[in-house]
Amino acid sequence: MNRVVLASGNPGKLAELRALLAPLGIECISQADLGIAEADEPHDTFVENALAKARHACQASGLPALADDSGVCVAALDGLPGVRSARFAGEPKSDARNNAKLVASLDGIADRRAHYACVMVLMRHAADPEPLVANGTWHGEIIETPRGTGGFGYDAHFFLPEFGCTAAELEPARKNACSHRGIALRRLVALLADARVDRVAVAAVR
Repeated sequence: MNRVVLASGNPGKLAELRALLAPLGIECISQADLGIAEADEPHDTFVENALAKARHACQASGLPALADDSGVCVAALDGLPGVRSARFAGEPKSDARNNAKLVASLDGIADRRAHYACVMVLMRHAADPEPLVANGTWHGEIIETPRGTGGFGYDAHFFLPEFGCTAAELEPARKNACSHRGIALRRLVALLADARVDRVAVAAVR
């Protein structure tokens, strides 16, 4: 597998995943470049939404598809924005309005603990009965004043105590090394490698 469709139109996400997949010799094509519309995300869990997006991209392209569903989960808000992170402030999607709503929701609350969550799915074809599924988390805190110009989503408000900076202040390579998306993708690649070994072993037995 050297070519996959990314089931997302998010340019920031595409840039991150291309950087992570390039060293593996895997070309990542945006579904938008193929004229594929974004899938609906009606579910209440990251894994269900990721599966729906991957299946949609497979059906429309005839290629393997990679999809992730991710968001920021805030402890004091019972996990919100969660799966609604991209549309927390409603339509149309807006990082600026989402961040403003999140900061307002935490006004006067001392507990600012949060984590990014990511579930990543790889489907080889639309009827794949064994999609590869991996997850990753990245822990931090929500700060009121944004810092940094990199990244996207909630990155400028997502403070990382171990680095003393926000996700938006990290260099892209460093972010990819420790982010929820980077962790999930590395786990997915390990699953893919195991699946290849299993298929070789089965073929040898036959």
